[in-house]
Amino acid sequence: MRIDVLTLFPEMFSALDHSILGRATRKGLLDINVVNIRDFSKDKHKKCDDYPFGGGAGMVMMAQPVCDAFDSLGLDGDVMRIYMSPKGRKLTQSLVKELSAYRQLVLLCGHYEGVDQRALDLNIDMEVSIGDYVLTGGELPAMVLIDAVSRYIPDVLGSEQSTVDESFSDNLLEYPQYTRPQNFRGLEVPEVLVSGNHQKVDEWREKLKLEITMKNRPDLLEKKE
Repeated sequence: MRIDVLTLFPEMFSALDHSILGRATRKGLLDINVVNIRDFSKDKHKKCDDYPFGGGAGMVMMAQPVCDAFDSLGLDGDVMRIYMSPKGRKLTQSLVKELSAYRQLVLLCGHYEGVDQRALDLNIDMEVSIGDYVLTGGELPAMVLIDAVSRYIPDVLGSEQSTVDESFSDNLLEYPQYTRPQNFRGLEVPEVLVSGNHQKVDEWREKLKLEITMKNRPDLLEKKE
C-alpha cells in the first residue's frame, strides 16, 4: 500500500521510521510518502495560512498550496483522499478494514483553524476523526490512521491471526494476556492458561472478553446484538 501525507510539519512523521511500521517500509510492504505543503507556497516566505474571511480567531490554511500539493501527486485509480478532521467520520476498526482495501491513501493534515473549504471540495473524498476532541493539527491523527490501517497489510504483523484475536474484531474487547514467569510478585497466571486444554482456554478467553466489554464499553454489546 502507498500512503501519501500532505502536511506543514513533515518532520513529525519520522516516528514512522521505527518499530513495526519502519520494518514494513524497509521490506517494501508499505510506501509512505510525506509531502511538505510549504514547498508549494507561492509566497517568498513559504507562508501557507491567512486570516479567515468573515473574521474570527486564528488562521486558515490557504487553498492554493494545498491544491498544488495534491496536483503534484498525479492521482488516479483506486485512491481514497482523506482529510483528518474532528468533524469527520469516526475512525473505528470497521473503517480501518475498509480503508485497508485501497491501493493508495492520501491524508491531508490540517492546522491552525482548518483548511480553506475550497481545497477540501476539490480534493477530499472523506473526512476522518480519531475521536471527539480537538488537537493542534492533523499529524498525530494521520499517524494513528496509518498505524491502524498498516496492520491489515499482509506480512506487516508477521501473524495474520494478530488482527483476528484482538479488541473490536468482534465488537468485544480483548482478553488479558500473560507471559513468563508464571508467578510474578505473588501474582499467578490463571491456571486454565497452563492447563494445556485449548477448549477451556478458548472458553475462558471468551468469558473474559464479555466481562471486560461489559465493564469498560457496554455500548459495544449493543452493536453486537
